[in-house]
Amino acid sequence: MSEPLTALDDLLGLMELEPIEQDIFRGTTGRPTLLPRVFGGQVAAQALVAAGRTVPADRPAHSLHSYFLRPGDPAAPIVYTVDRIRDGRSFTTRRVVAVQHGQPIFHLSASFQAHEEGLEHQEPMPAAPDPETLPTAAEMLPGHAGLLGGDEIVRRILEARAAVDLRYVDEPPFASVGEPREPRSQVWFRTNGKLADDPLLHVCLATYVSDMTLLDSVLLAHGRGGWAVGDVVGASLDHAMWFHRPFRADEWLLYDQESPTSQGGRGLARGRIFTQDGRLAVSVIQEGVIRVPHEEG
Repeated sequence: MSEPLTALDDLLGLMELEPIEQDIFRGTTGRPTLLPRVFGGQVAAQALVAAGRTVPADRPAHSLHSYFLRPGDPAAPIVYTVDRIRDGRSFTTRRVVAVQHGQPIFHLSASFQAHEEGLEHQEPMPAAPDPETLPTAAEMLPGHAGLLGGDEIVRRILEARAAVDLRYVDEPPFASVGEPREPRSQVWFRTNGKLADDPLLHVCLATYVSDMTLLDSVLLAHGRGGWAVGDVVGASLDHAMWFHRPFRADEWLLYDQESPTSQGGRGLARGRIFTQDGRLAVSVIQEGVIRVPHEEG
């Protein structure tokens, strides 16, 4: 299994896109994944990096809207083409298309805003235990090896997530297969190591992590264990985020997630990311394909 700091270095390396022409960048796909495709959070994060490279540093990202079009090939680089849609006095808009093998696999629109004072309020942070009192993934996952398909699957999950310290507040879907629960879940997360003081980097790494557990709440409503268990098949369809307040991805963040509905082979999930001192930093909405395997009818 990768050492946490090495894994974080590898992840940060993925955020260093290679400029190959004006507003065209190339990204690698080297991080391990459990499924035979590029992790969607990686593609979204790299696309946001590409957009941010064309925007003045004093305009942080405030929102992104994206669609996953095709599975990414983990054996091939991804080319990101940025369109400079608008450069206004307050807002800057960028469109990014990610391409592999001559076909678009991902589409992102992102907006950036110059600092501005204004009215302010927020929802209160929900109750959650101190993250330091919760088991780490390395402590929790081996106890569920039987449900997950063995020690090798556990090793691969830990390797895929080694750059991030992610701790479940309650049992994850794979720990309660066959027992429908309230469609709500919480995790604490932070990177496994300190990061540079670059706001875009912190936003991009939160984007990366935001795709890891958001659809868990859909699975909980139906007592499904998820992709590693094999009692559902699926993938992300679209993903939207709004960045409200500054935060650091190397400090504890609470990801509060819920699912209001599932239907038609799709499930919708909403998430709120809070800093440990209670500031609402990010709002997230995602819809994904979630299907029961054919052998179950």
